[in-house]
Amino acid sequence: MEAMIERCAGLDVHQETVVACVLFGPLDKKPNTSIETFSTTTTGLLALSDWLTTLRVSDVVMESTGVYWKPIWNILEDSFHLVLANARHVKNVPGRKTDVKDAEWLAKLLRCGLIESNFVPPEDIRDLRDLTRYRKKLIHHRTSEQNRIQNSSRC
Repeated sequence: MEAMIERCAGLDVHQETVVACVLFGPLDKKPNTSIETFSTTTTGLLALSDWLTTLRVSDVVMESTGVYWKPIWNILEDSFHLVLANARHVKNVPGRKTDVKDAEWLAKLLRCGLIESNFVPPEDIRDLRDLTRYRKKLIHHRTSEQNRIQNSSRC
């Protein structure tokens, strides 16, 4: 595989931790690797951002099947070119699988330009979607309570 990005990072995202692997070095040689684990608290994510900035990373890829990628995206989106990878498209070879190996695999795929990004709408659209979903949930709860009251008054 031919390298295309000189300094990139792969993030394996979980509920409580983020494992980050940075690959850096000349494109025609084997890259140097730096691996760290960060918590998903705001302090931990800011430390992740500072660490990536210190290593002069330009591109970051993350893979997450749930919603755990959202706070990381919000903190990193202004400083880096971000790619959200579909878990099915970047699946590693079955076998001994660790978070570190996953992060390294993602970084290798990104370095070679082999990851297609999922669409992530702009922040204002994401906020609007969240509000719409929350409104729908509130309406559902209200309807549920109305039905419960109606059913209890029939007895």
